[in-house]
Amino acid sequence: MSTSIHDVSAPIFVNALRNMSAWLDKAASEKPEADLLLARLAPDMKPLPAQFQMASDSAKNAMARLAGIEAPAMPDVEASFAELKQRCARTIAFVEGVDPAALASAAEREVELKFPNGSGYRFSGQTYLTGFALPNFFFHVTTAYAILRGAGVSLGKPDFLQHLGPPNIQAAK
Repeated sequence: MSTSIHDVSAPIFVNALRNMSAWLDKAASEKPEADLLLARLAPDMKPLPAQFQMASDSAKNAMARLAGIEAPAMPDVEASFAELKQRCARTIAFVEGVDPAALASAAEREVELKFPNGSGYRFSGQTYLTGFALPNFFFHVTTAYAILRGAGVSLGKPDFLQHLGPPNIQAAK
C-alpha cells in the first residue's frame, strides 16, 4: 500500500488549520484580542495575524503547485480573530476542493519556487512537499501557537493535536 501526495498534504493542512482556528476561540475567551493581534515572539518576527496568513499561504500554495493549478488570491488584510478564522475556513475549503486525482503525478511534478529577488529552488513535487512546504507551514503554525502560549493563553499539546479527538484507548481498570 502506497501513500499518496494527497494523503500526506491535504489532511495535514486541514487538521492544523482547524486547530489554529480553535486556538482563536480559546484566546478570545481568555485575553484581549487587540493585545494578541500585536503579539510576536521577537521584535524582528511578524505578529500573530501574519503567522496565520503565512500558514494559510503555505497550505494553499503548496496544494496549487502540486496540482498544477492557481491558488486563490487572499490579500493579507485580516485584522480580527473573526477574519483570521474566515481565512482559515477559506483555505480549508480550497485545500479540500483540490481533486486527489490532480495530485496523482504530483510527486514527480517539477515545482519551481522563486523569491522576489529572482533566486529560488527547483524541486520534485515530493521533495517540495516534504523538504519545504510542510516544514514552512509548521514553522508558522508553531509560531502562532507559541505567540498565543507566550501571551498567556492556556493552550497545551492537546490543543495543538486536537484533531485527534479524545484518546481512543482507555486505561485498564
